Amino acid sequence: MTEVDKLSPGPRDGVNYPLHISYCGNCTMPIEYCEYYPEYEKCKTWLEKNLPSEFEKVKIGDDGADGAGEEEKKRQKRGGKGMIKAKKKEDGPKQVCVSRAPRGKKKSVTVVTGLSTFDIDLKVAAKFFGQKFACGSSVTGDDEIVIQGDVKDDLFDIIPEKWPEIDEDFIEDLGDQKR
Repeated sequence: MTEVDKLSPGPRDGVNYPLHISYCGNCTMPIEYCEYYPEYEKCKTWLEKNLPSEFEKVKIGDDGADGAGEEEKKRQKRGGKGMIKAKKKEDGPKQVCVSRAPRGKKKSVTVVTGLSTFDIDLKVAAKFFGQKFACGSSVTGDDEIVIQGDVKDDLFDIIPEKWPEIDEDFIEDLGDQKR
């Protein structure tokens, strides 16, 4: 076969047309790409249930992936952010901590931590605080909201009013803190 024959457009010998491509019902990608999906185990169970013949082909390719190769698969090798799995919340003490921190000479900010232990969206809470107190409010850490101004005393009434699952007993006053 010459170089021109390999690159010629049109149908190729030995290939049945139209091409039939099977897609996974879990990740909606072609089956050969399921292994790159973060929830590969769910894809495998879907394949085993719905397409057992394709599942057998996938099982053959998985034999060498046990042990040290598993750790190598988890690490991302090339550019892009990749698909990040959501972190699971620790089942620690459910406590909301409110403190005041100085900002400049006479100004201060109020710091609220612990709202995420009650499964409250921090961005929504920050926006609520900003509108309620007519001030700036932002999410600064993985479980920290900073509200401009000293509104610590008002939070003891507003938080249980807005989120009934947080009782006043769960709110702790840490006093003045250094940032």
